[in-house]
Amino acid sequence: MKAKLGVFTANSWSISAQLAFVIILLNGCASVTIDEHQSAATDLQAGQSIVVLGRRHSPNYETEPDLISCVGESIGSGDNGIRVIDEQEFVDQLYPWFEPRMAPLSPKRLRYLLKNPQVQSTLQRLNLKYMVWIDGKTETSNSSGSMACSPGAGCFGFGKWDDKSDYEASVWDYQDPKLVANVSADAQGTSYMPAIVLPIPMLARVQANACKGLGAQLRSMFVGSPNPG
Repeated sequence: MKAKLGVFTANSWSISAQLAFVIILLNGCASVTIDEHQSAATDLQAGQSIVVLGRRHSPNYETEPDLISCVGESIGSGDNGIRVIDEQEFVDQLYPWFEPRMAPLSPKRLRYLLKNPQVQSTLQRLNLKYMVWIDGKTETSNSSGSMACSPGAGCFGFGKWDDKSDYEASVWDYQDPKLVANVSADAQGTSYMPAIVLPIPMLARVQANACKGLGAQLRSMFVGSPNPG
């Protein structure tokens, strides 16, 4: 079986490449569902900032830092004038109050935390208006298929797996501690890995699509303020 893996004609390679390309077009994608519930209007004035933070209070998982960075960059992109504070910079300046074990889990807890003069002073200096807390993760399931590889002959086989991203963003008004809105993103898709001499990854990129969906929805919420910047 392995001895035959190295024998490919130019014609068989061309057909295989075309087949892989068709699979990419048909299946290398993800579907995204965005849901928003806004309970109060946003009012982001010139010079005010927001911060995007990931929930990491559970020992079982953490909201991925690269997802948090991606959403922050999406909100602050373009000419919308929105200033987004880097998550790590924010946490460092407010150490230890926003470390996972101490970060407020509700606006009520934030109101209590603001009684600390040091916290209040730092947030005022940052000219913070909104905190965006994101909770969730991306998971892989239903893996199937097999692949065999041998030196000099390459790999042959086919594998696939399902990817699912589930995130929820909670927008808090810091200056009047309350929940302003909830925005959720549910992205799912199937990734494929055919191998004909070389593995050809065709990834659903569900996390990237969830980021784009969340970022665009949150950005429209803040850009729609009376004076975003």
